[in-house]
Amino acid sequence: MADVLAFESVNVFYGPLQALKNVSLTVAEGETVALIGANGAGKSTLLMSIFGQPRIASGEIRYRGEPISHKSTHFIAANGIAQAPEGRRIFADMTVEENMQMGTIAIGNRHQKEDLERMYALFPRLLERRKQRAMTLSGGEQQMLAIARALMSRPSLLLLDEPSLGLAPIVVKQIFTILRELTAQGMTLFLVEQNARHALKLADRGYVMVNGEIRLSGSGAELLNNEEVRSAYLGGGTDHAAGEVKIL
Repeated sequence: MADVLAFESVNVFYGPLQALKNVSLTVAEGETVALIGANGAGKSTLLMSIFGQPRIASGEIRYRGEPISHKSTHFIAANGIAQAPEGRRIFADMTVEENMQMGTIAIGNRHQKEDLERMYALFPRLLERRKQRAMTLSGGEQQMLAIARALMSRPSLLLLDEPSLGLAPIVVKQIFTILRELTAQGMTLFLVEQNARHALKLADRGYVMVNGEIRLSGSGAELLNNEEVRSAYLGGGTDHAAGEVKIL
């Protein structure tokens, strides 16, 4: 399978602080890849760097083999990468349907009607709520809306930043059921998650990030069964405040 996304020795700084340290990873066509790690490990920075916010200091990010490190956010979105960001970031005063329509800005609206129908089939709850203002939705419904809005741009690569954040366990299960359905349809997913168990059960492959570095990689099953990962992420052992993990 060809790589859709590749990080090659990427370094990112916030002023004097180094957030990503020589990061290399790949996401292949049709794969689901999970990036797990403690809060503050650099996971969200890695996702945001794909869109150039922040810009990388060195190394290269490639999309379908082409460098994108210095491309505009609009160019990247128009060429097949979409993100459901951490914290949802929906337009609170707009209706559910208006929020989803915003997802077509990068590609135009000629497929909007059929894509709305497709999203309502995937997210029946949003069909029920389509005329409601987004601020009236529950947290789980807002997460569904954020994913649906991203899918409205017809991406070939969907980035998900902490989709389970702040949600009740039963809602997390619903969200991951939807993500599993997307993978069954052939969608390529790159998933950043603190909920390691759900993420690695879904993922074909995974990476473990510690203090801005990739420390472990393997199949989802291999990482789920790795004793160091189990200790750090599935049964304690993580200092979430500092983003430090007792592995390697």
